[in-house]
Amino acid sequence: MRILTWNINSVRLRMPLLKKLVRECAPDMICLQETKTPDDLFPLRDVEKAGYAYTHIHGMKSYNGVAILSKIPFTTTEIHHRVGREDCRHIAAHVQVAEFKKPVQIHCLYIPAGGDVPDRTVNDKFGHKLDFVDEMAGWFAKEGKSGDPMIALGDFNIAPLEHDVWSHKQLLDVVSHTPVEVEKLTAMQDSLKWHDAIRHFVPDDQKCYTWWSYRNRDWKKSNRGRRLDHIWVTKTLVPHLTGHDILAAARDWEKPSDHVPVMIDLDLKAA
Repeated sequence: MRILTWNINSVRLRMPLLKKLVRECAPDMICLQETKTPDDLFPLRDVEKAGYAYTHIHGMKSYNGVAILSKIPFTTTEIHHRVGREDCRHIAAHVQVAEFKKPVQIHCLYIPAGGDVPDRTVNDKFGHKLDFVDEMAGWFAKEGKSGDPMIALGDFNIAPLEHDVWSHKQLLDVVSHTPVEVEKLTAMQDSLKWHDAIRHFVPDDQKCYTWWSYRNRDWKKSNRGRRLDHIWVTKTLVPHLTGHDILAAARDWEKPSDHVPVMIDLDLKAA
């Protein structure tokens, strides 16, 4: 089973890139963030033609939006509203696999970016981000069990480790790598003892990025990246991890997203 996450930055604008991704990687499930389209305008026909008969979408005009596209049938789907807002940032789908009695839960998340100033007293967006992560930590601790097969993935908008950013020292006061954000995300990770599936394959002392700013004229030369996109699994799934890929080449596609697709392979089969 191959599961992929990607902040696509407008699914309608980048539908040709999504088709290219499908041809090159053939994921079984695709989780998208920043789809930026209401549900009635989501390109479902194109998605179905690409081989994804099962879809769970939750979007809004121009902003945010999440989607799960699957070749595997869902047993259950969920939409969750966070911190008192209905801004399309968390959906879940469950799929049955042969290896477990319980379905595997896939939680697709788009954590708020948090604005530019890392101070909630002057920046409501930053406060929203911190509250969102706090709520997710509490919710996972209450609703989940570390022994259940669960995956949390998406654009978390936080690069927690020193080598998840191009310069740890220079980004300590930049939103996405501040100590308070790292502390909150660590608490969310501890809520179910989530295992970082990408760092399972890439040692913590190696640089690892999934996002490069549009502001860099030559993103590859400057390589000022951050690892904002994550895939976490509960301990039950760790022995089933067989591979990963971060498709950095997608940053060079025509009219690319500033995020690149991230995927994992698991030795699981649909029931």
